[in-house]
Amino acid sequence: MEPFNVIKATGEEERFSISKLKKSLSNAGAQPQTIKLLINNLDENGFFRNGITTKELYREAYRMLKQNSHRVASRYKLKEALLELGPSGYPFEVLISEIFTKLGYSTEVGSVVRGKCVSHEIDVIAQDESEVFMMECKFHNRKDHHCNVTIPLYVQARFQDVSDTWAADSKLKKKKPSSYIVTNTRFTKDAMDYAECMQMKLLSWDYPQKQGLRTLIEKTHIHPVTVLSSLTKKETMKLLNKNIVHCEQLLANKSILEELQFSHSKKTTILKEAEDLCSD
Repeated sequence: MEPFNVIKATGEEERFSISKLKKSLSNAGAQPQTIKLLINNLDENGFFRNGITTKELYREAYRMLKQNSHRVASRYKLKEALLELGPSGYPFEVLISEIFTKLGYSTEVGSVVRGKCVSHEIDVIAQDESEVFMMECKFHNRKDHHCNVTIPLYVQARFQDVSDTWAADSKLKKKKPSSYIVTNTRFTKDAMDYAECMQMKLLSWDYPQKQGLRTLIEKTHIHPVTVLSSLTKKETMKLLNKNIVHCEQLLANKSILEELQFSHSKKTTILKEAEDLCSD
C-alpha cells in the first residue's frame, strides 16, 4: 500500500497509520481475520487514497463492521457516540453520574449548592466515605473542540466558594473535597498543566492514561444509547427525549420501546445489542 495523507477533523493533514486503524478495530473487539478482511475491502474500494477525510474512513469502516457484528460496531463507535449525546449537556451529566455510581460513589445531578458568596448549580456531586467531588461536565458535539485553560480557571473559582461551605458542613467536613472536570473530548496542555498545579482532577476521552472516559465506560458497562448500531439517529433522539441515556436504563425500561411504537423485530434487535454490550 502506497503511503498517503488523511484530513483530520481539524482540517490538518497527517500521514495515515494502518497500525492505528488496526489498533482501534482490535480495541473494539474485532478478530484478526475480520480486521484483515476489512482493511482489504477498504483498499480494494479506493478508500486508501491521498486527501480522504478521517471521517469518511471511519464511516466506511463502521459500515463494514456493522455487517459483521453489531456489538463490535457499537464499541468501535463509542467516541462518536459520545458526540451524539447532545444537543444539551444533560445526558452527558447523567452518563457521568451513572459511571461514578457504578464505581462506588453516591451521586447527585444538577444540585444547587450555597457557596460562601453565591449559590452554584453543580453538574454532578459524587462522594464516598472519604472524598467528595464537585464535577463540571463539559460536553462538546465536535471532537476538535477541546477544553482550554479558561475552563479549569473558572471551575477552580467556583470550587473555592463551595469548598469553604463544605468545610463547615458536619457531613462533609471530614471528606477530602476535589474539583473535577469531565469532557467527552480532550484538554489542552495549558488546561492540564494548570489543573495539575492546582490539584484538580481531569477526565477526558483518553486522560488520565489508561483511566480515561473510554476505559471507565468499558469497565462499568455504562454505554450511551447513541452507541447502538441498530438505532437510527432519529430513533436515538426519541430515547434521549424520554431521558433514556444509557443501555442499562433502556434494559430496565423495555416498555419505552413499545411506547415509541418500535416493531417487535426492531425491539428484539435493539435489546439484544444492549444486552450484549452490558454483559460483555
